[in-house]
Amino acid sequence: MADGQASFSKKTKSASSASSDTPPLDFKGLPTVYVLPSHLSSSELHAAENELSERGAPPTYDIKEANLVVGNVSKPKRAKFELQSRQVAFRDSDTGTLEVVKNLSGQTPSEDDTKFQAIKRRKLRVEPNLLRESLQPVEEIATTTDSGSEPEKNAAVGSPNQHFKVQVPMSSLGQSPVSSSHVEAASPEPCARTNTANKIRVVKLDWLKDSIAAGRVQSLASYLVYEGELADPSDESKTPPPDDVVVTTTASASTIGKRSHLDHEESRRILERARAEAKPIGELIKGIQTEKSTRRYHSSHRFASSKQSIATSSRSHSSQPPRLLRQTTSEHDETIEASSLPDWVRQGKIYSCERATPLDSPNDAFISQLKKIKLARLLTNDEIGVRAYSTSIASIAAYPHLISSPAEILTLPGCDQKIAHLFREWQTSTNGRMPTVERIEADPALKVLRLFYDIWGVGAKTAREFYHDKKWQDLDDIVEYGWNSLTRVQQIGVKYYEEFQQSIPRSEVESIASVVERHAKHVVDDRIQCIIVGGYRRGKPESGDVDIILSHPEQSATAGLVDRVVQSLETDGWITHTLTLNLTNTKRNQETLPYVSSIKGAAAGFDTLDKALVVWQDQSGRRRRWTEEGEDRERGRKEEEAGAKKTPSPNPKPTPPSPPPHRRVDIIISPWRTIGCAVAGWTSGTTFQRDLRRYAKKVKGWKFDSSGVMERGTGKWIDLEGWTDEKTRCGDWREAERRVFEGLGLVYREPWERCTG
Repeated sequence: MADGQASFSKKTKSASSASSDTPPLDFKGLPTVYVLPSHLSSSELHAAENELSERGAPPTYDIKEANLVVGNVSKPKRAKFELQSRQVAFRDSDTGTLEVVKNLSGQTPSEDDTKFQAIKRRKLRVEPNLLRESLQPVEEIATTTDSGSEPEKNAAVGSPNQHFKVQVPMSSLGQSPVSSSHVEAASPEPCARTNTANKIRVVKLDWLKDSIAAGRVQSLASYLVYEGELADPSDESKTPPPDDVVVTTTASASTIGKRSHLDHEESRRILERARAEAKPIGELIKGIQTEKSTRRYHSSHRFASSKQSIATSSRSHSSQPPRLLRQTTSEHDETIEASSLPDWVRQGKIYSCERATPLDSPNDAFISQLKKIKLARLLTNDEIGVRAYSTSIASIAAYPHLISSPAEILTLPGCDQKIAHLFREWQTSTNGRMPTVERIEADPALKVLRLFYDIWGVGAKTAREFYHDKKWQDLDDIVEYGWNSLTRVQQIGVKYYEEFQQSIPRSEVESIASVVERHAKHVVDDRIQCIIVGGYRRGKPESGDVDIILSHPEQSATAGLVDRVVQSLETDGWITHTLTLNLTNTKRNQETLPYVSSIKGAAAGFDTLDKALVVWQDQSGRRRRWTEEGEDRERGRKEEEAGAKKTPSPNPKPTPPSPPPHRRVDIIISPWRTIGCAVAGWTSGTTFQRDLRRYAKKVKGWKFDSSGVMERGTGKWIDLEGWTDEKTRCGDWREAERRVFEGLGLVYREPWERCTG
């Protein structure tokens, strides 16, 4: 038996042997159950499904039919993502906001579809005899009657306005049969099925394991991750429901009387009509495939809020639907020699930290097009798309050969039919530009979003708020209408927008680093180590900003060092603005970030070290001019005192040059005991960093951070760099970085082999 099944079986066996008098575990009262395959092996998935079905639960292999989802998830955001990725239409119970608004054909509802703004309550169809048996009078009803008038709170029993509570047995709704006790009396919460037909619940897999171990059904409340309301994504205006058998959970006696003429034959006829109107399974599958591969991100309308724009921008601009990858006979018969593929392709290495990704790729032209699509995903709040394109781009960038066919794309880990289709689109274009990218670049909304996104201190979310909520169109609008509402970082970003867009050559990066190192040694001593990381260390000819790590062999020397260095540079005029200065690492005594941090905001982002984000301006040219002007003034003063004729200046004043541009500089402080982790994290490309964390979590069970590595189960710091023993301590930060890769079980990659973007 597989490991997953064995673990479930052991729990079942131990539970059954614990007490022979205990009745067998019964899941018959559960609503339709779906087991999420995410983060489960095939054996674990089958074991969970078998345990549920063998104990009477009504399982389903279609999540759209389920009211209860059991999975290896722990956060509501992840649960909603799993539902969305499987095209389940639902909304939050408390907000009523529709999460997925796709109809079964895979297309997004039209602009005038009122169901997009408010999905009607899902209706229940019941048989009339069951309806009569389930009526119970209630004294107060807070809802309105079918006619829309307010109910009378103290109506006499039996009056025309008397209201009833309808308890509908779920077996009449197409669910598996349940005993009458589940309907007439409140059943235990774990197996309650009344009023769940329009609910979707996601619970932890631990609920199933603990129920089996305890020998009785555990309460869902303790394991509930997310609860929402199912929503029908189809357009009801096109196919209005029958008006003779629809009831809600509360109804007036008069309304129920009008509908009570139906009998079993009428109900059967309605069900047959519904089945006849249902789409063939082939059409449903085609619709699902279309929805998976279609993401519209164009927007030509203005919306009342950024949240509305995120949901509706995908349907306000027409785009060509995706097509199946068409191949000629020769392309279909084409085979790719396995011997020509890199080892990481043949072995299916999914993490970019397991392979070399050079700075220059033979497929850079295609990659540049994918990066533009990825940016559009980011600007339109498509987090799933951003991650997917990042993975595909990193895989293609690591491939050492010029890609010649879509079939070759499909051999790469992280690349699917969508990327293969985009490659064909790019390959057949006449100007080397995908039509998809041309539509993106021509979209007026995306143009403004890109403009705002390039402001230092403005992310994709804030850019959408500027455009959709505040209706700003350019930088002048920001200055005129919203300057006082900006943060200080954003104000500096707007002020020096043009200068921050200029790239920084390597020579200037080196010059800035030398000044920082000189001041750091001045405030500490000559043992300060200064390391230029970021794109410079990966070999890029130009950089967008400058990233510098400072460290010192003595642990105490780096505590609060960033504050002293910044003050020295400000005093000397090199730093014009200090935007942020964080002492996160100093406040926790320079220990590795704990698995659950008690410091507010300490766990945000990839880096938790002490750092300062500053605006830099080169002072060397300005000081040279000051020296020359001072010499001229002194010479003129002496000649006047001697009564001599004033001689022309040997340094004639040229036209004053424009001041040097302002630069963005990050100064990071790392203790020496984890210098290897800091250098590895700050040197590598974004996707390489992300995959380092994913690899450490999935493969090693660790948490990787630029301040060190921790064991997730115990929170224990893992010394990969040999700091604990003085005999094994690294005297060189390069060796420390190599030890980090070795400790993770990875082949060391040179900085220029981590260019994943």
